[in-house]
Amino acid sequence: MNRSKNYLSRLKTLDMDIIRLNNIGALLEWDQETYMPKAAQNERAAQLALLAALRQEKIINTEWETLFEKLGYSTHINSSSQSSINNLNSSSAASDTAQFGDIGFDEVEKAFLREAHRRWIRNKSLPGRLVKAIANETSLAQAAWVDARRTNNFPAFAPHLEKVVRLKQEYSVTVAPDAEPYDTLLDEHEPGARTAQISTVFDELTIGLQKIADKVKGATNGAYSATPAFLNQKYSVEKQNIFARRIQSHMGFDTNRGRLDLSIHPFATNLGPNDIRLTTRYDENKVLSGLFSSIHEAGHGLYEQGIDENLRQTILEDGASLGIHESQSRFWENIVGKSHSFWSFWYSEFQELFSENLADVGYDEFYRAVNNVQPSLIRVDADEVTYSLHIVIRFRLEHALISGDLKVSDLPGAWNQAYKEYLGITPNNDVEGCMQDIHWSAGSFGYFPTYALGNLYSAQFVRPMENEIGPLANLLGKGKLDVIQRWLKENIYRHGRVYNPNDLCYHLSGKKLDASEFLNYLNSKYSQIYRF
Repeated sequence: MNRSKNYLSRLKTLDMDIIRLNNIGALLEWDQETYMPKAAQNERAAQLALLAALRQEKIINTEWETLFEKLGYSTHINSSSQSSINNLNSSSAASDTAQFGDIGFDEVEKAFLREAHRRWIRNKSLPGRLVKAIANETSLAQAAWVDARRTNNFPAFAPHLEKVVRLKQEYSVTVAPDAEPYDTLLDEHEPGARTAQISTVFDELTIGLQKIADKVKGATNGAYSATPAFLNQKYSVEKQNIFARRIQSHMGFDTNRGRLDLSIHPFATNLGPNDIRLTTRYDENKVLSGLFSSIHEAGHGLYEQGIDENLRQTILEDGASLGIHESQSRFWENIVGKSHSFWSFWYSEFQELFSENLADVGYDEFYRAVNNVQPSLIRVDADEVTYSLHIVIRFRLEHALISGDLKVSDLPGAWNQAYKEYLGITPNNDVEGCMQDIHWSAGSFGYFPTYALGNLYSAQFVRPMENEIGPLANLLGKGKLDVIQRWLKENIYRHGRVYNPNDLCYHLSGKKLDASEFLNYLNSKYSQIYRF
């Protein structure tokens, strides 16, 4: 057993180097999205490509294979094991025991070995050339996306996106030759998830959401309510920033271990155990957009800051999956931030801060405006009811791109057609259409579904939370965000990536993920608002 512990200790030392390279890369990418001068783009792309190659060398170092073999873990990739991405995953704690046996490893150690082996298997077959090419092209594509958005010039961006799509297709085939390419990418973000499974859940979700949207429309005389005039005024960006930071602080985000900056596309990233970076964006014409993006990113930040110390600087210093990570950001943004009880506590302060805009706007009128349902073109500004339909559209389109059923040149038309079909609206240009998100330029195919999965997880976790700490409405009405944050830290945050998403979901809620809890939550909330 002592020898096995020594092997494990050496693996953790090797892993720490990889994690630190990840942190360095995240710092370069954060800088690229915030303060880097435009002229530095080509050199930054080269830096990221070199870093990716160095990281790849660390991951496939032959010492990993030697140590895995000494621990009795098979490291041979034959045609059958490499072809199926099922072999990249261990689905439960029981399978961890089956792989490593009872040789004195605890639950966390087995999880470390599971995730380290999964990473090694995924990367072992990847040539350094491909790793560098993906890092280089995605960096250039993100810069091209920024420029193309400014001028509404999709044709200028399209060649970059085509290169990224081809590289991600090659990546998928290299990692798992006989698997559906999109499954390989989806599995990277949501371990164990498959296209067929997600499609089934999304079909159920789409039907349910469209029914709720129709009920809302019927309750407003057959037409969605327009955005209230008081939200179309100009709101001081400086004051928006003050209030957003106030809420983030009350949520428990520690600014001694993190910071908030501005970027075109809001995001959160981990640069180290005590360095969690958040970004947001403010628009004087969209006061709620900046606030809710700030709350959303703080939800990610709380997760990262809440991971146990003993998982720091290891592969387990991460969320169980992106879907679970998104469940936390979506929970804080929507279930908390758009609730009646939250605003019953905070509205007087918000109203006083923006007295020139809201002096004559009552609380109930404001709450209704916060939860106004109206199909929109921009995903990040979408209401709770229609938001997930934006995700279903992206899921269908990116699957078609990766499978080769949709050409990049045909993407704008396919996008517009999908928006007409799902939401009944059509973009006026590609900036409010297929160029609104940074994800595809960054090569993040398979990421979008996790936003909708996050909605489902977040609703499914409310019942077990309330069973322990009481009704959320009571806590929110008293401003007790700290009680909620402590429960989340104890039950989700601190575990990092020790549990996979399926196990964590079942452990907390007593069932597998489905759309029912989320749809019930929306039906209950919006039937009260719109009286249907």
